[in-house]
Amino acid sequence: MANHASAKKRARQSEKRRIHNRYYHLTARNAMRRLRGMTSKEEAQALYPKVSGMLDKLAKTNIIHKNKASNLKSKLAKFVNSLGA
Repeated sequence: MANHASAKKRARQSEKRRIHNRYYHLTARNAMRRLRGMTSKEEAQALYPKVSGMLDKLAKTNIIHKNKASNLKSKLAKFVNSLGA
Protein backbone atom coordinates (compact mmCIF):
# COMPACT_ATOMS: atom_id res chain seq x y z
CA MET A 1 0.00 0.00 0.00
CA ALA A 2 1.09 3.58 -0.60
CA ASN A 3 3.04 5.24 2.19
CA HIS A 4 3.61 8.77 0.87
CA ALA A 5 0.85 11.31 0.51
CA SER A 6 1.70 11.81 -3.16
CA ALA A 7 1.43 8.06 -3.80
CA LYS A 8 -1.95 7.95 -2.06
CA LYS A 9 -3.16 10.87 -4.16
CA ARG A 10 -1.90 9.20 -7.34
CA ALA A 11 -3.82 6.03 -6.40
CA ARG A 12 -7.01 8.07 -5.93
CA GLN A 13 -6.49 9.84 -9.26
CA SER A 14 -5.81 6.59 -11.09
CA GLU A 15 -8.97 4.96 -9.76
CA LYS A 16 -11.08 7.98 -10.64
CA ARG A 17 -9.61 8.13 -14.14
CA ARG A 18 -10.11 4.37 -14.62
CA ILE A 19 -13.82 4.67 -13.84
CA HIS A 20 -14.13 7.72 -16.11
CA ASN A 21 -12.37 5.98 -19.01
CA ARG A 22 -14.39 2.81 -18.51
CA TYR A 23 -17.65 4.76 -18.81
CA TYR A 24 -16.68 6.35 -22.12
CA HIS A 25 -15.30 3.08 -23.51
CA LEU A 26 -18.51 1.20 -22.63
CA THR A 27 -20.66 3.99 -24.09
CA ALA A 28 -18.78 3.82 -27.38
CA ARG A 29 -18.98 0.01 -27.48
CA ASN A 30 -22.74 0.12 -26.90
CA ALA A 31 -23.12 2.70 -29.67
CA MET A 32 -21.16 0.41 -32.03
CA ARG A 33 -23.41 -2.51 -31.10
CA ARG A 34 -26.48 -0.38 -31.77
CA LEU A 35 -25.07 0.65 -35.16
CA ARG A 36 -24.25 -2.94 -36.14
CA GLY A 37 -27.78 -4.00 -35.20
CA MET A 38 -29.43 -1.55 -37.58
CA THR A 39 -31.06 -2.63 -40.80
CA SER A 40 -32.04 0.78 -42.17
CA LYS A 41 -29.30 2.47 -44.17
CA GLU A 42 -30.62 5.99 -43.48
CA GLU A 43 -30.60 5.50 -39.70
CA ALA A 44 -27.15 3.91 -39.82
CA GLN A 45 -25.77 6.78 -41.89
CA ALA A 46 -27.18 9.24 -39.36
CA LEU A 47 -25.60 7.41 -36.40
CA TYR A 48 -22.22 6.65 -38.01
CA PRO A 49 -20.70 10.17 -37.63
CA LYS A 50 -21.57 10.19 -33.92
CA VAL A 51 -19.97 6.79 -33.34
CA SER A 52 -16.97 7.81 -35.40
CA GLY A 53 -16.55 10.91 -33.26
CA MET A 54 -16.75 8.85 -30.09
CA LEU A 55 -13.98 6.58 -31.36
CA ASP A 56 -11.84 9.57 -32.34
CA LYS A 57 -12.24 11.04 -28.86
CA LEU A 58 -11.26 7.73 -27.24
CA ALA A 59 -8.14 7.60 -29.42
CA LYS A 60 -7.28 11.24 -28.75
CA THR A 61 -7.32 10.67 -24.98
CA ASN A 62 -5.40 7.36 -25.29
CA ILE A 63 -8.25 5.23 -23.98
CA ILE A 64 -7.86 3.12 -27.13
CA HIS A 65 -5.03 3.12 -29.67
CA LYS A 66 -5.45 5.35 -32.72
CA ASN A 67 -5.02 2.39 -35.09
CA LYS A 68 -7.74 0.45 -33.28
CA ALA A 69 -10.06 3.43 -33.67
CA SER A 70 -9.25 3.60 -37.38
CA ASN A 71 -9.86 -0.13 -37.84
CA LEU A 72 -13.20 0.04 -36.05
CA LYS A 73 -14.31 3.08 -38.06
CA SER A 74 -13.35 1.32 -41.29
CA LYS A 75 -15.31 -1.81 -40.39
CA LEU A 76 -18.35 0.24 -39.41
CA ALA A 77 -18.17 2.27 -42.64
CA LYS A 78 -18.08 -0.94 -44.66
CA PHE A 79 -21.09 -2.21 -42.73
CA VAL A 80 -23.07 1.00 -43.29
CA ASN A 81 -22.24 1.00 -47.00
CA SER A 82 -23.29 -2.65 -47.35
CA LEU A 83 -26.78 -1.94 -45.98
CA GLY A 84 -29.53 -1.82 -48.54
CA ALA A 85 -27.17 -2.77 -51.35
